[in-house]
Amino acid sequence: MFSGKNVIAIIPARSGSKSIKNKNIIKIKGKRMIDHSIEYAKKSKLVDEIVVTSDSKKYLNLIKRFRLKYSILRKKKLSGDLVVDYPVIKDALKKSEQFFKKKFHYIILLRPTSPFREKGLIEKSLRLLSKNIKATSVRAMIKTKSHPFRHWEYKKNKTFVTSIISKIYEPYNIPRQKLPIFFFQTGDIETIRRSTLFDGSVSGKKVLPIFLKSFSDIDDRNDLKKIKKLYASN
Repeated sequence: MFSGKNVIAIIPARSGSKSIKNKNIIKIKGKRMIDHSIEYAKKSKLVDEIVVTSDSKKYLNLIKRFRLKYSILRKKKLSGDLVVDYPVIKDALKKSEQFFKKKFHYIILLRPTSPFREKGLIEKSLRLLSKNIKATSVRAMIKTKSHPFRHWEYKKNKTFVTSIISKIYEPYNIPRQKLPIFFFQTGDIETIRRSTLFDGSVSGKKVLPIFLKSFSDIDDRNDLKKIKKLYASN
């Protein structure tokens, strides 16, 4: 509980990843990726309940050792490649509130594909969200290394490439020292107000940032190799 309000951590772990088969249960540093997120949530004294939502009975059986009070076997329509976070998290919240018979004012979204998080992100995000009553959510971010002003778009059947930035004259020719700072969202954490979720979004329009020093999002096999190599050398 945080400032008298209930907090739930929701961990979405579907089984149908095409980039890496069974990505969410691959072991890194001796633990499955989903295990890292559950343990991270368990370390926070502010989290009242932890819920895993998955389309896989196998996944839910693998996490039984954590003795979570409630887990969700979600429907196939909430587990496809093109399903966005919103319906999955809203479904998990509604079912959790029915099960625990209480409202959760803050939702902590922890993706298993970001197994190694900086300490204290849950606590920091809740403090940020509570201090700014207009904020709809908090999201982890890191300064981007691949600047969007240097990005080009290539469309099939077109001869020339075009800049993805259309409102600025020749953004690709602006000196590096004069480039505005941009940030890339990571999967480490999103902390969401209940009202934001019931307004139809996991983010809302007024997002507060938590700036990270590093991140470990694992989206494909190249990411997995890099992370495994990094932690094998530590």
